[in-house]
Amino acid sequence: MRIGTGSDLHRVDDGEILVLGGVIIEEGPGLVGHSDADVLLHAITDAVLGAAALGDIGKYFPPDDPRYEHADSADFLRKALELTREAGWELANIDSTVTTERPRMAPYIEPIRERLAEIAGVATDQVSVKAKSAEGLDAIGRGEAMSAQAVVLLQPR
Repeated sequence: MRIGTGSDLHRVDDGEILVLGGVIIEEGPGLVGHSDADVLLHAITDAVLGAAALGDIGKYFPPDDPRYEHADSADFLRKALELTREAGWELANIDSTVTTERPRMAPYIEPIRERLAEIAGVATDQVSVKAKSAEGLDAIGRGEAMSAQAVVLLQPR
């Protein structure tokens, strides 16, 4: 078995749309990034690639490549999982955490879990999504940024 970790951080912008775990969230500020800036999918994608020792998200989807401007980050995870399967691994589970001051995440946790499971082609009970506050500390606590961390477990196919 293989374990991988991933993390991501994006600046917040009230003029952007918030996409987390492939779910559009109308409430709250959006995130700034080259793609759709889905901080959660980026962290999970990095965790998958790392567990399979295949590099990181920037290796496959460089932020300066115009092909990925406004790209759907679900496609990044799908590609990472495809590469992982080709390398002889399959996803066993995802454990992830989003750290943000707003929006309050409780109403969105289950829809995000379901969407992540759909994207990854696994059962919902193989996906965990948690939310934390930065308690007013640092850029996240001041509402200037949002972050996500993920751990994945891969098992041989």
